[in-house]
Amino acid sequence: MAKKSSHFPWQHLIGFLLSIILTLAALWVGLYSGFSMTVIIAIIVTLAVFQAVIQLFMFMHMTESSNGKDQTHMMVHSAFIAVILVVGTLFVLSYGFH
Repeated sequence: MAKKSSHFPWQHLIGFLLSIILTLAALWVGLYSGFSMTVIIAIIVTLAVFQAVIQLFMFMHMTESSNGKDQTHMMVHSAFIAVILVVGTLFVLSYGFH
């Protein structure tokens, strides 16, 4: 007899719920906690990193490659481009050329 398999995407549901929980936690920290601004920013950045990791592994199929090198190479390249864009934007906005 054939093995029954569940076609319900449990991994996606768990990832979605974790993302919602992390978003609500960041909202609570930003709006209702009595922490200093430095602590609030540190907590929100930490929660954002956790949420990015959840997104990468549960929704963007980082683990579904034959060797994993392709996804890793693309993510490192994308992060490099993102850092260049953010640093360049901050530089231009802070020390704009007149």
